[in-house]
Amino acid sequence: MIYLDNAATTLRKPQQVIDAVVNAMTSMGNSSRGTHDQSIQASMAIFQCRCKLMQLFHAPSPDRVVFTQNSTEALNIAINGLIHAGDHVITSDLEHNSVLRPLYRLEQEQNVELSFVPADKKGCINYDDFEALIRPNTKAIVCTHASNLTGNILDVKRIGKIAEKHGLLFIVDASQTAGVFPIDMAEMNISVLCFTGHKGLMGPQGTGGLCIADHVNIRPWKVGGSGVQSYSKTQPAELPTALEAGTLNGHGIAGLSAALDFIAEVGVDAIHQKEIALMQQFYDAVRQIDGVTVYGDFSTTNRCAIVALNIHNYESSAVSDVLAVDYDIATRPGAHCAPRMHQALETTEQGAVRFSFSIFNTEEEVKSAVDAVRCIAQQQ
Repeated sequence: MIYLDNAATTLRKPQQVIDAVVNAMTSMGNSSRGTHDQSIQASMAIFQCRCKLMQLFHAPSPDRVVFTQNSTEALNIAINGLIHAGDHVITSDLEHNSVLRPLYRLEQEQNVELSFVPADKKGCINYDDFEALIRPNTKAIVCTHASNLTGNILDVKRIGKIAEKHGLLFIVDASQTAGVFPIDMAEMNISVLCFTGHKGLMGPQGTGGLCIADHVNIRPWKVGGSGVQSYSKTQPAELPTALEAGTLNGHGIAGLSAALDFIAEVGVDAIHQKEIALMQQFYDAVRQIDGVTVYGDFSTTNRCAIVALNIHNYESSAVSDVLAVDYDIATRPGAHCAPRMHQALETTEQGAVRFSFSIFNTEEEVKSAVDAVRCIAQQQ
């Protein structure tokens, strides 16, 4: 099977990740729930992973790295914990529903006002639009680092400067870029960085988190067991406990920690260059096939290793099914939880077939995928 759905989750993990999870499941107890060796081992493993994430993202300190199940939970914690009734938020057409739906709910339930920076037919934006949309009650800019549909990158450093200039919070969804692009919270003026562990970070599903700048205080989105201050009626105020109610996924975090070691060994830049080379090989070939339409901005290699396309007027789900059944190639069709981006690309009815590449893919697999697209396109 040729797996080209890495923007959804990386299927092929480094072996050390698998080994770490298995070892954790046979040796680790519950972090902060006891003083026995197994509990202490879990606490140490989780703290070590916090330190590695702090270093990767240039977060202020380990205690400001908070673990969640995924970036959706992280974004809900950040958005619901920082945005209040009457606030105005600026976001973009590139967003995933993990950003859009929390904002829409706040709009409906708390009269939060929303403005969207529009995308053109290549999925690109005008950065001047961010500043033009700022109002007296603007509280935050919330945006993705990269589109999960087109792979287009946003210049978060530039957006961060706009946020800093106007005293706005800057919440970034790094679901597609964490582990693949250098991210420096301080340099990019990021208030809250939300990430998931199971994509570019190559960790297990059920892992993710948020990194929080020093000046940012987030109201807990959920409350409950913490292992400390059990007689208090309120959630402990200290980070990371304030935002980590309930038992953490210690086994998964152990695997994520091993994945971070792999990324440190190979290098973020090396991983990105390998993935982009595979993407470029695929893009250069399929864009020349009659009947194939490719979406996104490919004028730069400063992008994610994603190619979204359609073949003639075929339904994207039908094309993806043929790729899976006849060619044993895994892709992602449909709307990709990115409704506004599909509106910008004018693909709301057809959807798109997304091919996304990982460091573990090969040139031979890319050639097979190109041949499959060509065969489907030639069938009238």
